[in-house]
Amino acid sequence: MTLAPRPPPAYSLREVEEATLVLAARAQDEAAVRELVRRLNPRLFRVARGILDTNAEAEDAVQDAYLAAFTRLDQFRGESRFSTWLIRITINAARMRARAARPQEEYDTVLERDATDSAVVVFPGNGFEGSEEALGRSQISTLLEAAVAGLPTELRLVFLLHEVEGLGLLAIARTLLLNPITVRTRLYRARKRLRAELEARLMGGFESIFPFDGARCTRVADRVIANLIRRKFFAK
Repeated sequence: MTLAPRPPPAYSLREVEEATLVLAARAQDEAAVRELVRRLNPRLFRVARGILDTNAEAEDAVQDAYLAAFTRLDQFRGESRFSTWLIRITINAARMRARAARPQEEYDTVLERDATDSAVVVFPGNGFEGSEEALGRSQISTLLEAAVAGLPTELRLVFLLHEVEGLGLLAIARTLLLNPITVRTRLYRARKRLRAELEARLMGGFESIFPFDGARCTRVADRVIANLIRRKFFAK
């Protein structure tokens, strides 16, 4: 008896390179747009959250950035990675929202605030993993998130870009249009503001803060797709 050949493995966009997805997005491929949103959501949310004071504001800024980027894909020249281009758009979107909420604040100056003035926010994605180790890590992560949330905006953004996203000082300086010395100073001051014992306990665990995944990530993708459909972005 001859066995029927096995079907080929299911094709997954998760394995496709970013540049290929961007080409497909230019051709108005909805699946490619959704995959790009899924991949970039965590990074863009952290960037926006580094500027804005609440998760809701950051989420709205990320959606603004996606709409601006996908409806102006002809302006993306490919001189840098698409994700880098979107980070800059997200920074601009977040700063616009911040200026609208706090028009009196000067964003080129580091404003020192008392950490007690910053609200402690419960961040999404810290689910119970069913072990003492996971629970302990979650508790420590919550403490770190509260400490980072209490940093002044400019210090918080530089800290997140460097410690969470892994960008170097020169890359941050280029992204934020700042002098590298200013970036170095802000990073130093951000670290200084965090309690030494907390930083020591969480060394290597910074990637767990300000998470953005699961249902929240899917919801943003759905909203972006719906808005693009309303704007007739996708081919009929």
